[in-house]
Amino acid sequence: MINKIIGIVLIIVGVVLVMWGYNIYDSASSQLSRALNGDTPIEAWAGMVGGVISVLIGITRLK
Repeated sequence: MINKIIGIVLIIVGVVLVMWGYNIYDSASSQLSRALNGDTPIEAWAGMVGGVISVLIGITRLK
């Protein structure tokens, strides 16, 4: 039972992290930075990758 609760929490946290990372990636300052020098903020990558990993771990906890 506790594994299912942990899995659900990890999935929710993962989805929030992915949304936060994409929000940073799609911001106006990030778009300007990508246009000028091609760099993407590390916070955007960390949020999106961390969120996907969290969702995957959460899914494995539900099984």
